[in-house]
Amino acid sequence: MLRQFLMLFAGTFFISLFVLMMQFLWRYVDELIGKGLSIEVLGQFFWYMGLMMVPQALPLAILLASLITMGNLGESSELTAIKASGISLLKSLRGLIIFSCFIAGCSFVFQNNIGPMANMQLRQLLLSMKQKSPELEIPEEVFYGGIPNCNLYVQHKDLETGMLYGVMIYRMTESFEDAAIILADSGRLQSTADKMHLKLTLYSGEWFENMRSQEMAGNANVPYRRESFISKVILLDFDNGFNLAEASGIAQMAAAQSLPQLIEHIDSVKHVGDSLGRLMAADMKRSAFETPKMSKGDSVKAVAMADKETAMLDTVYNRLSPEQQRSVMQRAASRVQMATMDTEFRGMVANDVGSRERDYRLEVINKFTLSLTCLIFFFIGASLGAIIRKGGLGVPVIISVLVFIVFYILDNTGTRMAKQASWTIAFGKGLAPAVLIPIAVFVTYKANKDSVVFNMDAYRMFFMRLFGLRLKRNVASKEVIINDPDYMGDARRLKALSATLEQYSQEHKLVRLPNPVNVFFKYKRDTVIEQMAAELEDIIEDLGNTRDRYVLSYLNQYPVVSEKAHTRPFDTPWMNKAAAVIFPVGIILYIRMCRFRLRLYKDLRQIMKTNALMTERIEVITQEGGR
Repeated sequence: MLRQFLMLFAGTFFISLFVLMMQFLWRYVDELIGKGLSIEVLGQFFWYMGLMMVPQALPLAILLASLITMGNLGESSELTAIKASGISLLKSLRGLIIFSCFIAGCSFVFQNNIGPMANMQLRQLLLSMKQKSPELEIPEEVFYGGIPNCNLYVQHKDLETGMLYGVMIYRMTESFEDAAIILADSGRLQSTADKMHLKLTLYSGEWFENMRSQEMAGNANVPYRRESFISKVILLDFDNGFNLAEASGIAQMAAAQSLPQLIEHIDSVKHVGDSLGRLMAADMKRSAFETPKMSKGDSVKAVAMADKETAMLDTVYNRLSPEQQRSVMQRAASRVQMATMDTEFRGMVANDVGSRERDYRLEVINKFTLSLTCLIFFFIGASLGAIIRKGGLGVPVIISVLVFIVFYILDNTGTRMAKQASWTIAFGKGLAPAVLIPIAVFVTYKANKDSVVFNMDAYRMFFMRLFGLRLKRNVASKEVIINDPDYMGDARRLKALSATLEQYSQEHKLVRLPNPVNVFFKYKRDTVIEQMAAELEDIIEDLGNTRDRYVLSYLNQYPVVSEKAHTRPFDTPWMNKAAAVIFPVGIILYIRMCRFRLRLYKDLRQIMKTNALMTERIEVITQEGGR
């Protein structure tokens, strides 16, 4: 089993890694196309991307490999042979469980040592790619400052032809007096062959430029020149080679930190947050808005004093001239505005500190949850494979994708909500394991007990009983008949059964509504219908050995009788009592039971009618046999 699992794990790991890499590449395909990147840079990008995706590919590979392994064993009846020899499922999986624990440990070590380096290098490459070939990064209707000493505004950009429309350029040199403004209807921005300049070709525009020089430094009047052009080429200094961006800011990312570094950063950020809180508290104590503690009597005196001071202030304010009143109001509004801006700034700083701390804590928990997911996915995959018993890449792939989608949605939703501080960090990152662990325990228990979990016929029968549906009886002619039916004995039994059913119908009045108290609280078992149904099935089984086509036709007219649904909703007394109390469950179940009583009444009439036809046909068969 371990050898087969290892072979499948190797294959599924590279398949999962390839799929995840393609999904990640699709997000950043715009950063790669048309940038003129070398093979070396692209190789580094794919290498670090693959390393970053390894912790996510391991759980999916284990899930798919365990599903296929156990499905193959079940499909070839090897799993049945293992259980028949007295070896339980969990005992047979000991080797695979140990290997899965080893993979989980390797996943944690990889995330703690190699993963941070791969994340930092990949983010550094992506940042460097964005700074290369700025002609592809120029946005529409936004001033772009990625070119040195220039601010470029483009109203519209044609991605197919590379043309820029509605171009506005602000060229800044040493001072504002030397600035130039260039307007053009259209243009094109390209890199030169030496990758050291940008070639800007403009069409139908004007050039406004100040002509101030050092000789005219004391003159307030600054001359300028204006130039109209049909076509003009401008060379802009720009190093278009691929240069790695600074990694100082990237190195502080949570994904680029190991576990000890994350713990150290959490302590540092927490210390900063505490210091900021103490500073805010000290400022509040020095603020004039602080209210001292006082007793009830003192508070009454303070309110009276405040009213008195307010009246005095109103008197002083009313004595001021309109200009003075306006000046006082402006100063007061300015102080309030400054206090509001100061509070908002402090809130922004506090939110930034809290966001950084949440990011670090989420990354710490993520290192453990991804490793734990390897074990969870193994138990889910192995148990489902043992239950379904389908090998190959058909059903296992479908189930693996569904399980991984559920995990992906729960994990990403929890992470996003925890980052926004809408949920706690423990709840957000623990949402996916909290949902998948009970599923893993349930399917493992069912697989170990040989329970039928994915038997569609069982579920179909359950819902048919729930909604009062039933299958049509299908008695087919047998090719080989060992014993002929006892026609005379069956005819006598049918007549006796019809008499019993007639008496039962007269006594129980099935078309009337039953007493709800007797239904839910004073249940009595209906043994007559149970015995009648058993007797009828025994007669049908005996008459099923006939060669007469009329008898077979009559047998298929017998309905499948529900033996208990017309008496009470549940077999357990306490469930009936609970259903009666809960509204509107009791009403729904009572109506359902009444429907079953009416259906039983129709079934009894149909059985008696078919019994009469069957008895007549048996008499004809016996007469023809006597001749």
